[in-house]
Amino acid sequence: MTTATGTIAAKRLHHHAYVVRDQETTRRFYEDVLGMPLVATWCEQEHVRGKLRTYCHTFFALADGSALAFFQLADPADHDELAAAVPTSLNHVALAVDSDGMADIERRLGAAGVPYRVIDHGYCRSLYVLDPDKMQLEFTLDAPEVERINSVRRGDAHAELARWLAGDHTPNNDLR
Repeated sequence: MTTATGTIAAKRLHHHAYVVRDQETTRRFYEDVLGMPLVATWCEQEHVRGKLRTYCHTFFALADGSALAFFQLADPADHDELAAAVPTSLNHVALAVDSDGMADIERRLGAAGVPYRVIDHGYCRSLYVLDPDKMQLEFTLDAPEVERINSVRRGDAHAELARWLAGDHTPNNDLR
């Protein structure tokens, strides 16, 4: 892909990492409930942010070869220091699914008794769920006319950002 400023060197997401309290609870959620296979576990010790830390780093595969990754630190004080500070923020990881994948996620979460919420954004339908450590996941199903929608947004992305930054906060999503 080429942008106005050049070619993007990154080919795909390799992994997104998050600090968790309990790797087995995390494994059960991602592997048993969501169906994402555990594909690697690295047990390591290295200097991280000025201190020698011991941790277990797990990777759960996505279909494109990327992964969600999780750190469990051996020392509970390290967890408290390095875990995300605001679990109720808007920070989240969004994963694209097709209609069968969305139905499967909803079925899996329902069967496991895991609460979730769904929002139709117009350009996509999103299912939001918190993992056991309160990391928010979003599963997105693109709208049927996603190519047309994306073409419009690519065409006005810079102008819309400039408008917003100039103080005009009028919504531009007429798809809801």
